[in-house]
Amino acid sequence: MSSRYLVGRLGQALLVLWAAFTASFVLLQLLPGDAILIKFEGGDLGLSPQQIAEIRLAYGADEPVLLQYVHTLAGFLQGHFGYSIQRGVPVTEAILANLPATAWLTALGFAVATLLAGTIAVVSSLTGLRWLRSLLRGLPPLFVSVPVFWLGIVLIQIFSFRLKLIPVIGAGEWEGLVLPVLTLAVPISAPLAQVLIRAIDEVRTQPFVTVARAKGASSRWVLFRHVLRNALGPTLTLAGVLFGELLAGAVVTETVFGLNGIGRMTEQAVNNQDAAVLQAVVVISAAGFVLINLAVDLLYPLIDPRLRKTVGATT
Repeated sequence: MSSRYLVGRLGQALLVLWAAFTASFVLLQLLPGDAILIKFEGGDLGLSPQQIAEIRLAYGADEPVLLQYVHTLAGFLQGHFGYSIQRGVPVTEAILANLPATAWLTALGFAVATLLAGTIAVVSSLTGLRWLRSLLRGLPPLFVSVPVFWLGIVLIQIFSFRLKLIPVIGAGEWEGLVLPVLTLAVPISAPLAQVLIRAIDEVRTQPFVTVARAKGASSRWVLFRHVLRNALGPTLTLAGVLFGELLAGAVVTETVFGLNGIGRMTEQAVNNQDAAVLQAVVVISAAGFVLINLAVDLLYPLIDPRLRKTVGATT
């Protein structure tokens, strides 16, 4: 893989990040309402109109939009995401305080989703029972149609209230992650399983599989030795694309289970129109999405050697 290819992919990644920043800035500017007035206007705080005007001046809320864009962009390039009006702290501080919980949730959710998808695909490909194969291949369409918030509520009703296996209130650190991780993992596993099953079926029709079977190799040996490696390409690509859905699911999951993380912080920022927090969440999410897809592009030639020649021929 040449340096020209890497530079090109990095350039595309930076362009996507700039587009995400610009689009989020414009959309947030178009939102009705005012975060400063939402928090400071009213008799509870006892602030005068002049004091509110000074607060707006301190936050730069009355500057021209173009000047706000330039200042905000310059701050992001320096790692300064502004100040949260609702929380009264730097956005960076708020994100760092909530990021570990969301990182654990998304990492465990994706790991469980991958394990579940792989189990469904492999077992349905190996089993000789037609009813079991049909049952397993019918699970992904069912999983993908289940809303995240509804699944979370159902899991709470079954495992917490009826079976009393996992408490919702007062659960331990790891025990409290079981239901949220399942809620996040089940919908994500569905498209992964569907693509992996389809890819396995396609690879099984290739001549090299027929040759391996003719030499006396068992179905299990051929599947794990040859088929799965060649079927991982499309699944890996989809896994990178699903990162955005994983973040969206984390927002809903944290809200349903009352977890303190980036998702819960985003929900509160939306309710209070805290634009600085929302802009930072959008850009950081876009950065994570871009980095994961960049990593997928770089890993693809390692999985499929044919792509090494393709990339080398085009660079």
